[in-house]
Amino acid sequence: MRRRPRPVPLACLLACLCGCAGPRPRAPAQPAELVIGRSITIDSRVLGETRRVNVYTPPGHESQPLPVLYMPDGGMNEDFHHITGIVQVSTMNGTMRPFLVVGIENTERRRDLTGPTTDPEDRKIAPRVGGSAEFRRFIREELMPEIQQRYPTTEETAIVGESLAGLFALETFLREPDLFDIYIAIDPSAWWDRGSLAREAAARLQQPGQPPRTLYLATSDEQDMQQHVQVVVDALRQVDPPGVRWHYQPMPEERHGTIFHAAALRAFRTVLAPAAGGAKPGEPTSP
Repeated sequence: MRRRPRPVPLACLLACLCGCAGPRPRAPAQPAELVIGRSITIDSRVLGETRRVNVYTPPGHESQPLPVLYMPDGGMNEDFHHITGIVQVSTMNGTMRPFLVVGIENTERRRDLTGPTTDPEDRKIAPRVGGSAEFRRFIREELMPEIQQRYPTTEETAIVGESLAGLFALETFLREPDLFDIYIAIDPSAWWDRGSLAREAAARLQQPGQPPRTLYLATSDEQDMQQHVQVVVDALRQVDPPGVRWHYQPMPEERHGTIFHAAALRAFRTVLAPAAGGAKPGEPTSP
């Protein structure tokens, strides 16, 4: 007597069908964070506040002592990304030496980057201005020792800044010239306090005991920037201070809002280059 085939249970049939359909799609991986550096905080007694600092090391140079490039306006939503991008590419293609980049995030930008002023119009830009001397003291007494303790560094230091940060770099070059070895001031707001910093340049450059240092200046098509920087350039030519190398690069094709990236690239190739070269002191670099 022929036996009737037993019915296949529905659960088994579904299992077979699922097996034939191939592996189940995996859940999408969670996105990972992009990390380009490290952030540290410093509880500053000088400034009476906590300051965040962003630090970038060019890839492949993590264990070797590096010179340090300090930058105001160094927050993640400020100029840190595009300056570290220039450093990364320029280090990889050999047009500049590797530098540790230390970006200082702002809390009260117009307070920290400006010196005292007698112009009532200047005082309208922020509730507090004129704190550049204290900001330099923070860099000298608190930030630099912290960086030297945390990272392998050489003794060489540089600063780069644009606009008010360029004013701060230029003011430091003239008033506390031993703080950095290399100063890069791009479109500095030297109109501050009716141009008093530019007018005192010649006298400050003639003070005894001037340390060796390098200055790179660049200006856009902004007349206010050009005319006051030209006073500084004239003082440099007139005094010709020994041991001071300087470069002035007018960039009339750039506006104040576009000059930083283009000028920083040119400045790094000129004064942070791997080997000596480029323009002679006091001569504009060619466009």
